[in-house]
Amino acid sequence: MASLIVVGSQWGDEGKGKITDYLASQADMVLRCQGGSNAGHTIVVNGKKHALHLVPSGIFNPDTICVVGNGVVLDLGIVLLEIKKLQEQGISTKNLVISEKAHIIMPYHFTMDDYQESLKGDKKIGTTRRGIGPAYMDKVARQGIRLMDLLAWQPFLEKLDYNLNEKNEIFRRAGLPVIEGEIKERLIADFAVYREQITPYVGETIYLVNEALEAGQKLLFEGAQGSMLDLDHGTYPFVTSSNTVAAGSCSGVGIGPTRIDKILGIAKAYSTRVGEGPFPTELTGEAGDNLRNLGNEFGVTTGRSRRVGWFDSVVVRYSALVNGMTHLCVTKLDILDTLPEIKICTGYSRTGVILKKMPSTLEELAKCKPIYETMPGWLADTSGCRRFEDLPENAQKYILRLEELCGLPVAMVAVGADREQIIVRQSMF
Repeated sequence: MASLIVVGSQWGDEGKGKITDYLASQADMVLRCQGGSNAGHTIVVNGKKHALHLVPSGIFNPDTICVVGNGVVLDLGIVLLEIKKLQEQGISTKNLVISEKAHIIMPYHFTMDDYQESLKGDKKIGTTRRGIGPAYMDKVARQGIRLMDLLAWQPFLEKLDYNLNEKNEIFRRAGLPVIEGEIKERLIADFAVYREQITPYVGETIYLVNEALEAGQKLLFEGAQGSMLDLDHGTYPFVTSSNTVAAGSCSGVGIGPTRIDKILGIAKAYSTRVGEGPFPTELTGEAGDNLRNLGNEFGVTTGRSRRVGWFDSVVVRYSALVNGMTHLCVTKLDILDTLPEIKICTGYSRTGVILKKMPSTLEELAKCKPIYETMPGWLADTSGCRRFEDLPENAQKYILRLEELCGLPVAMVAVGADREQIIVRQSMF
């Protein structure tokens, strides 16, 4: 048995998709465990970009089984479009299996997402407005609609009626369009088509996954978003609607925590985040614009600009703690190639008190000022390096310093967008 969880150790967008794609060539099964189409991974294969939101990144490896687990909330329109685009590009999707227990994002979830976010005004979360939160709300309220309901059809219709009675009452009070009459009939017709198209991919995945573990197969669990967006352990309430830490991968596919061998945290060589909330090392103005443009820091799902900043070791140490990380992978090192000096946040200062731990509240975090250590840049192209020894001396020192500050061995370093632009210092399988 060999099982590896890949998790984001910052606020998401760390390059998990690329690393998952690379490791998938060594895995028998790749699993997506939580989140929805608010997560986006860009995979570059032979110089060609592929954007994925729900299909696991292992799909480009035809011998790898790709599982979408019960913890994911599905936008059927998006997943079916992804499947179609992959097939048009000559990529087989026969190796894709979606849990029958996965919940479905319904049209009224989008309306609820917009409405709830608009009510927050200046305190908005910065949601992608893709219905993720409201879908999880219905799941927790025990009124969600699962794929097994859709396939059985009659349970789908009954649960739809129940949910529309509730949601339409809210929409009427808010002055929003209700879903009834012809609109409801079109919704039912659309989902009848979805049902026919998605059926070949739906299956029972819990036994499938556990039997693969028993058979000694190599399993790769693909994280979505980042640890600082975890519903319990992130910068609440500026978080996503699911558990993005490693433990969420276990519940999201139906395995026990004793089944996990290694947990690989992915961290950019700098920091980024999308949406609202405190971001201690954020760079604004020309410095921020420069780093954002160098790193092409624009969202795969929304296209919106990401906030950028220096590497924050306080954040990554905290992520290592709540995930139980065993190793670290540093991505996008090449983005720093042209910078004459590079800063690392080693701790925080709050009203004169030095902190090495993550504050518990947003109010405390907002008062924190980063304590920086400045290192010289390397002013050399690292994109062609394939061994750690090939990196410029200052780049090596930078990686070793991150390793020291985060308390984890850096097993991999990514120096470009292509799947081959990776330095492997320690094998994960």
